[in-house]
Amino acid sequence: MKDQYRFGSANHVGSRKVEQISGLISDLDRLVRILTIGIATEEGHARLSDPSDAAYPILARTYAARRVNLKGTIASLQRQLADRGGRTEQAVPA
Repeated sequence: MKDQYRFGSANHVGSRKVEQISGLISDLDRLVRILTIGIATEEGHARLSDPSDAAYPILARTYAARRVNLKGTIASLQRQLADRGGRTEQAVPA
């Protein structure tokens, strides 16, 4: 017996993958915005915005590191979308 696609053509599977990646980018972008708000909140509580200050909140440092990692993941996923011919207009906040 030959293997058959049960869930549609290869093109349909490819477009589903593009949709999944786009959704993941959207979710990660939302997390980046949440982390940015968390950083601002922590800096507001501590009344410090200079990460090089020894009294800078550890939680804000942790959020900032996670935000950098998520931005890298988003950039990687956007490259995957570009390779697949998908949309890449989502902006990553600085």
